[in-house]
Amino acid sequence: MATVDEPMKTAIPSGFEDVVPPMQEAHQRILQGLAGYGLIPESYPDVQGSGRPAGIAAARAYPIQGILKYHGLADWRWRTAYLPSISVNNDAAHTLTLVEFAPRLDEDSVTINGRLALGRERERAVHSLDAVRRMAAISSRARVVSRNVVRASQAGKGLGTSASASAALAAAAIAAALGAEAAQNTRFLSCIARLLAGSGCRSAVGGISLWLSYPGIPHEESYAVRLDNRDQLADLRLVTVPLASRVGLQTEMAHRDAPRSSLFKPWMLGRCDEVLECLRAVQAGDWRVVGQLAELDSIRLHGITMSGSHENKLFAWEPENIALFRLCNDLRAAGSPVYFSTDTGPTTVFITHRDHEAALVSALEAMGMEIIRGRVAGPAELVDAERACEELGD
Repeated sequence: MATVDEPMKTAIPSGFEDVVPPMQEAHQRILQGLAGYGLIPESYPDVQGSGRPAGIAAARAYPIQGILKYHGLADWRWRTAYLPSISVNNDAAHTLTLVEFAPRLDEDSVTINGRLALGRERERAVHSLDAVRRMAAISSRARVVSRNVVRASQAGKGLGTSASASAALAAAAIAAALGAEAAQNTRFLSCIARLLAGSGCRSAVGGISLWLSYPGIPHEESYAVRLDNRDQLADLRLVTVPLASRVGLQTEMAHRDAPRSSLFKPWMLGRCDEVLECLRAVQAGDWRVVGQLAELDSIRLHGITMSGSHENKLFAWEPENIALFRLCNDLRAAGSPVYFSTDTGPTTVFITHRDHEAALVSALEAMGMEIIRGRVAGPAELVDAERACEELGD
């Protein structure tokens, strides 16, 4: 992995060379917008070679719900996106992860929700561990134990637990190999959290957060920034309806299909103005604009995933979604502003103000829907490793 003096450039996919200059200009506009509100990123730390071969740490992180979504990976190794994106951390669930580096271990082991991870699932976790090992200059194998905890009978598809898993793994691995102080640098943490699941970088910093990205962006420039820096959206409520995907939807399939959609490049090129609009809304505490953007981009995201393949159309929604979406129009017509958000999957998160939460919950219960009432969740946080072992049954 490159040091801060040698920035690691990431890939520019074939066919997207023409949009790199305008996306770079958009990136600079967004950085200027952030600076205007005093949101100045930390420096990327130089921790090269400062690791320890034996260490243990644990962390908790929360899933995300997209506001301005993303699909497609410009660079699959570094998991950078084609465009910047914004999400909100949702306390409907959390991931607890323990990481132990030890010279005595012969190989990495990854246990997720009580079962040993294999194949692509294990490979993605080891990819993140390898990044930490390279920076720490250690060769110790690691033991990872992770569990997703959902406040419902099911997680559904599209709840965003891959993001919380990625953030919790990154925080625990960094703390175990490099010390707790290294894990407190949110820019560094979010860059490493990005390596398992791109949205993990936003989960890592918490609240409503922006992930900066474009094709070819250097690794250390593709990080997340928390936008609600003064608790501006404390009255925001998130009501989650977890729904399973009957087609066994895989997010990585959607990432591969989306960039082939004719709608994809216009989506990229329009993103900067919407990021700045969302930034202004968050700073002003205007939750309705946040909800409006989330609902609109949910529809656009579905259009893009549906139109990325000539042969196999990827439908992420289930029949229940249509009734849920129409419910929002009905509630708004009745004077209760409520907005829906979906990511890759049918699970639906409703965004509203605490004054309108009761009306929303009543309507959903009348439909027989299982719900999780939630709020904006914080960043990934280190927790006591001994207590985490007990909770994980390790």
